[in-house]
Amino acid sequence: MMFSAAARHLSKQHIRHGTRAVASLAQFQEFGKNVFTGKVADEYLAKHGASKAILDDPTWVKTHSDTVANAMFDWAIDNGANVYCHWFQPLGASGVRHGQTGQVHNMMLKFNSDNEIVQDFKGKTLTKGETDGSSYPNGGLRGTHRAGGYLAVDTSSPVFLRGDTIFIPSVFVSYYGAALDEKTPLLRANAALDKQGARLMSNLGLDCSSGIVTNIGLEQELFLVERDDYYRRPDLQLCGRTLIGKDAPRGQEMCDHYMAPLSTSTGALACMQEIQDECWRIGIPLKTRHREVAPNQFEFAPLYGTNTTQIDQNLMVMQIIEEVAAKQGLAALLQEKPFNEVNGSGKHNNWSIATRDGVNMLDPDSLIEATGNHNAFPVVMAAVIAAVDEHGDLMRMSIASPGNDFRLGACEAPPAIISTYLGTEMTKYMEAFMNGKSSKYEPGRILLDLGTREVVPFEVPAEDRNRTSPFPYGGGRFEFRAVGSSQNVSMVNTVLNTITAEKFAEFADAIEAGADPAEVARAALKKSWRVVFNGDNYDPAMQQELTDRGIWRIDSGVEAISVITSEKNIALFEKMGVLTSEECFSRKEILHNHYTGTVEMEALTLIDMLNHYIIPAVKKSEIGPLAELQACVPKLEAALAEIHAAESSEEKATLARVLRLETMIEMRDCCDDAEKVVPAADWPLATYKELLFLDSHSSVEGPSEYPEFDQMPSM
Repeated sequence: MMFSAAARHLSKQHIRHGTRAVASLAQFQEFGKNVFTGKVADEYLAKHGASKAILDDPTWVKTHSDTVANAMFDWAIDNGANVYCHWFQPLGASGVRHGQTGQVHNMMLKFNSDNEIVQDFKGKTLTKGETDGSSYPNGGLRGTHRAGGYLAVDTSSPVFLRGDTIFIPSVFVSYYGAALDEKTPLLRANAALDKQGARLMSNLGLDCSSGIVTNIGLEQELFLVERDDYYRRPDLQLCGRTLIGKDAPRGQEMCDHYMAPLSTSTGALACMQEIQDECWRIGIPLKTRHREVAPNQFEFAPLYGTNTTQIDQNLMVMQIIEEVAAKQGLAALLQEKPFNEVNGSGKHNNWSIATRDGVNMLDPDSLIEATGNHNAFPVVMAAVIAAVDEHGDLMRMSIASPGNDFRLGACEAPPAIISTYLGTEMTKYMEAFMNGKSSKYEPGRILLDLGTREVVPFEVPAEDRNRTSPFPYGGGRFEFRAVGSSQNVSMVNTVLNTITAEKFAEFADAIEAGADPAEVARAALKKSWRVVFNGDNYDPAMQQELTDRGIWRIDSGVEAISVITSEKNIALFEKMGVLTSEECFSRKEILHNHYTGTVEMEALTLIDMLNHYIIPAVKKSEIGPLAELQACVPKLEAALAEIHAAESSEEKATLARVLRLETMIEMRDCCDDAEKVVPAADWPLATYKELLFLDSHSSVEGPSEYPEFDQMPSM
């Protein structure tokens, strides 16, 4: 009753141009109403003689599919939906496909012979589907004459409702079961970690019969720009990033944008509020919002959850961000590096391992309490450290998105050198364990006394943050900081789970053969300790030190993609039952083609911009490097022809990388030189000055937030 009263009171407060002047609780009353899980599922299943408990066992697709379908149908109709789709994640979608998913919408109704509307949604309709898979990237996994694509419901991620449609999270495979999607390998990796983790933990005193899962939390960064200016940038429209652009006189030098107030005088706050509202309605708890470092850069962060659900939700978050921004007169840029010389965007992948009944295996207190074994935690940590050391190449492969070409190592994201940060206290503890000491992890307490009466002394965490590390330990979790903002992070988490599962298996094998668990872990730590690094990863001298240690460093994203088919990595994926050799080769081809296709779009867009905007502007103003600009077009055309003539996808991608990171960078400098001298009135493209500063280039007009003051007489 108190909640309802508060909601009614707050809902009456003044709303100004879509920006809430004060908080409203009304939308939270029905949080999760549009997700078929928990009490919502229980209510509708009860009408059909069942309960939400049947959804806990994936075999409901065989034993109770009609019951669940009937309950979902009632739920959909009650909430204004009469359409369903199997919602899946095709390969090669990041950065180009809106929403990064595939879906075909079908009515849940039909007309009978008397033209009466009847239900047309059954158990078999819900649990599986078939579609034409011929036009999705497949990397040779299926031929044109074998075009069937088969869909099966993923029971780990709940069905949700948006608008008039219910979305059924699904896997997408070929007629012979080859994974044509991002999700299937992730589910296999989850199974491998569950199996091998349970083996290891049973030898450390923990019963994991409830199952082991990985929980993740995904921090989503983005840029917002005025849509009118966006329409004056063909490169932003077609490529998601600026291919040219003279730096504005002001950038991020003063650190003035980071976590500054979200202004009500622009559309950004209203946009972020609406994004959160839409997400809450479909059960996505976007808890945090703030400004990021670069001008016009922002971030959302949700509560953590199981990896399949969080990845599904993140894909919807990105889709909603783009759609809501357009409604608010803005354009959302999710690409990793839309602007030169200011920070790009990432998607920090916070990753932890836990039992289904809540024991966090990366939290020392949680694990010791559950096992009564002081060595359990350092054994688990040793396995993760060893996995990072041996398979840092695969971690690098998993973040080789085209946008990360410009972001990794640019003092805004960790370099392409895969190390892990433990912090001073944890490093001392693990080093002591490695050298034979067994004890409970008891970090020193740090008390800060500011010498004031008003601020009483307070404790801070034992470890500082290291934002330069690609994979720092943050207390109860590791944070993969190098992930790109536009990525579907299924491959990222497939790799993390697979490499960890392998180490759990190796440890369990040795222990079950009679070895002492602590000694197994110590041997692994001594072999892999080089990968632990607590220093500044941005420092070139430190990068050279890491390189000299022999840890994985792959600067080229194209080369990083290729490691998925190395003998070591194919053996890993096949041993863990995650990817076959054929599936590894398919992903290599798809990722290389995705890279090449991205660069080709950029090169063709630059040709258009040169021919239709830049060269005419220079001619009109009669100033600028006209001859050099005109020479760019045939160079671009020749480079594209060379790429097309190459035989393999890897050769094409290698040539595309040279075109992008060498040739087009030089051409950018030439275009920017032209922008520097052409009069503003003659320059047809939106400039960085116009694009990057919402606070000084846009405003929202409307009534005062405090209308009572509008009625006061003037003095």
